[in-house]
Amino acid sequence: MTEGARVAVIAGGTSAEREVSLNTGRNVAEALRRLQYHVAVFDLDEALWPNLLAFDPAAVYIALHGVPGEDGTVQGMLDLLGFPYVGAGVLASSLAMAKPLAKKMVAEVGVRVLPDLVVASQVCRADPQQAARHVAASFPLPLVVKPAEQGSAVGVTIVHRIEQLPEALLKASEFGKVMIEPYVAGKEITVAVLGEPAQALPVIEIVTDRPFYDYDAKYTPGGSRHLCPAPIDDAQAARLQRDAVLSHQALGGRDFSRTDFRLPEDGGDPVFLEVNTLPGMTSTSLVPDAARAAGIGFDELVDRLIRLALQRRSTSGISRDDGGLHPGPV
Repeated sequence: MTEGARVAVIAGGTSAEREVSLNTGRNVAEALRRLQYHVAVFDLDEALWPNLLAFDPAAVYIALHGVPGEDGTVQGMLDLLGFPYVGAGVLASSLAMAKPLAKKMVAEVGVRVLPDLVVASQVCRADPQQAARHVAASFPLPLVVKPAEQGSAVGVTIVHRIEQLPEALLKASEFGKVMIEPYVAGKEITVAVLGEPAQALPVIEIVTDRPFYDYDAKYTPGGSRHLCPAPIDDAQAARLQRDAVLSHQALGGRDFSRTDFRLPEDGGDPVFLEVNTLPGMTSTSLVPDAARAAGIGFDELVDRLIRLALQRRSTSGISRDDGGLHPGPV
């Protein structure tokens, strides 16, 4: 029975995506209250862990975006405390955040990925002109320059002219290692998967008047339009849904995820971009739109995710007594 169960929502934190996280957390908490759960919302700060132990939730919804919410750090602590949570575990979270590693994993299951070059942030900052010459010798323009471990298009630049490259490398290096890929002209596509076992939701095409689907296009009302189901043929849609499920499974995803692709305008196979293991749940987010197209309302979507986490609590063999962790019945 889930009615009245205590659910903690963790939101905020200090990443570049703090405001998005707070919006996701607010929407999820409101849905949980409508569903008659007992909800508490906690910021990711020094008081989080004692507050969680005092609240003793039956499940946790991690509404964090970026590091350390999406890279496995928070997941590892919740595992140690014995609190089941929505979304991917430690390994899948860390793999998905490390984009070069994620690409290697999904390529092994037959999903098309682009070649890339990874440059240390220290190299970019020490001599951006030299770093730019090295990158230009490896790939022809245009290029996509992005942080190798970041989300929500933070720090991303599409480089069309060689003189733009040093600044793009410096911008991305603020967030750590930098990954460079060839730019593929085509449609911006995303596919969510939901449930256990994972099932693909309807394909979404993202249309924006901005140069690409950047942070403002993602989170500013009116910054983009979501065409769902995407106006593509059935064979393309089936291929994208297959690749999304394969990508989710290759990384060890759980409960839900959203995989981003480019559908090349030259008619080639879809190109994998990244897996998002904690997709946003704001008013402009994509997963709620895809779920709605599949006949799943926002509250039902949140309820399904919490129930998946609660099922793990019932089978984990962990219980809690007076704040301490003890082996539970097996």
